[in-house]
Amino acid sequence: MNGAVIFDLDGTLWDSSKEVTESWNVVLSQYPESRNRLITVSDMHGFMGRQMDEIALMMMPDIDEKRRTEIMLQCMDYECEYLGECEKIPCYPELHKTLETLSRDYKLMIVSNCQDGYIQLFLKKSGTSKYFCDFESFGKTGLSKGENIKLVMARNNIEKAVYVGDTQGDLNSADSAGAEFVHAGYGFGKLNRETARISALSELPKICSLLLK
Repeated sequence: MNGAVIFDLDGTLWDSSKEVTESWNVVLSQYPESRNRLITVSDMHGFMGRQMDEIALMMMPDIDEKRRTEIMLQCMDYECEYLGECEKIPCYPELHKTLETLSRDYKLMIVSNCQDGYIQLFLKKSGTSKYFCDFESFGKTGLSKGENIKLVMARNNIEKAVYVGDTQGDLNSADSAGAEFVHAGYGFGKLNRETARISALSELPKICSLLLK
């Protein structure tokens, strides 16, 4: 088993945009300079896949960097607390069945631009930790998604991998890491070129069997 399937998280394994939007607006409303900047779920879809410093700049371009970072960190912290208390987990259909099937033939991992603790929360809330052998995040390493894909491939001795994501940034990251790419077409983004594509998670095992021969 030397092949791997590496997943993006938001827009690929689950859609927590509604819950994250709600949690961020709670935090934004507590700061005088950001209480009139409440965001929508559509705004959140545009943020997904970006690094935290990029998102903060998009939301608060006229607030000084130090204050912007403080507010962003509070959003990230409360987001995990808020999601941890949610009873309904916004995972995509066929998640467990698909991961179980893939795990028979490949090592499974997650690489996301999220804060440290977010992937762990997903694994716990979704009950999917048993399927994954590794994960990495921007919040832990400070590295780009492409560098983190390279990192998990190297430490797991992976020669060939598929990265599954939903945005142009995910495609660019897969390219930079030398991984094959599968577009989660049900997610949040569009691509600048044609790639392998799935319209549901259940389609992934068949495509991986072709890409990871």
